[in-house]
Amino acid sequence: MIMKEDLFENQRKDMILGQGAILFAGLAKKIDKSLLSSVQEITQLAPFRHMKTSGGFDLSVAMTNCGLLGWVTDEAGYRYQSFDPLSGLVWPKIPPLFLELALEAAERAGYSSFVPSACLINRYVPGAKMSLHQDKDEDDLDSPIVSVSLGLPATFQFGGFNRTDPLQKLLLIHGDVVVWGGKLRLAYHGILPLKSGHHHLTGSTRINLTFRKVF
Repeated sequence: MIMKEDLFENQRKDMILGQGAILFAGLAKKIDKSLLSSVQEITQLAPFRHMKTSGGFDLSVAMTNCGLLGWVTDEAGYRYQSFDPLSGLVWPKIPPLFLELALEAAERAGYSSFVPSACLINRYVPGAKMSLHQDKDEDDLDSPIVSVSLGLPATFQFGGFNRTDPLQKLLLIHGDVVVWGGKLRLAYHGILPLKSGHHHLTGSTRINLTFRKVF
């Protein structure tokens, strides 16, 4: 039996968000179970945690990393570092399947030389959000951001170079991949509070993989 959700997903198309930015509808769905299995393996070595901002507030999104570098935040501020502050060990390697997906998406978007050095893994539960922000902690701002959505749907906000610029609001569903770079590399973006729901692979959560080249 074909479910309404499947019909909706099959009717969705790729969408250009601006110059150098594109949404690939369902690109990751064909390997979703393998991606989530790799997430589970990574989080056994580097568990999800709620990091603190420099102001001492806990992020509502639980995070971890894999790759040569990992993004962290604490009272000292935002930065990348080669080891997990919880264990003192280097971050787990980026799985080959992750790299293949990130490179495929980047190349489709016109960024053929992209090789990520960091993959942030975010876990959202109902009510968790990501406030509008720019990804600007990287030294390499010529390379794009590649973002993969798994699990529950979320509303993605994509704006301009000022926090008050008009926003596009896009529903990201399981398997969607968004790539942005070039002139829009420093566009403000965020995720509205996650709505309650159930996904057959992730339960009541959304998993986001964000690939970046730091240097």
